[in-house]
Amino acid sequence: MNGPDISGGVSVSKRLEYVALDMRVLAVAVEGSVGDWTAYIGAVAGKNHAEEYLEVVQNGSKLYQPIAEILFPDFAKTLVWRD
Repeated sequence: MNGPDISGGVSVSKRLEYVALDMRVLAVAVEGSVGDWTAYIGAVAGKNHAEEYLEVVQNGSKLYQPIAEILFPDFAKTLVWRD
């Protein structure tokens, strides 16, 4: 599922996508400002993913690159992974 563009507090992203791995676990891919990307994983309340994904961007753990590439293949095809 695609989330809206993030703004207000996290302004480094051009594009963002999130996927629910479980009701209370989200993975979020974030495009940076120089053609790069990274992804995060984190626990959420599970009540409204469209609101909770920002918490994962701000406080989640960085995903291992091979896992991120499986979850977000469009990011992996067009952008460079940010270490």
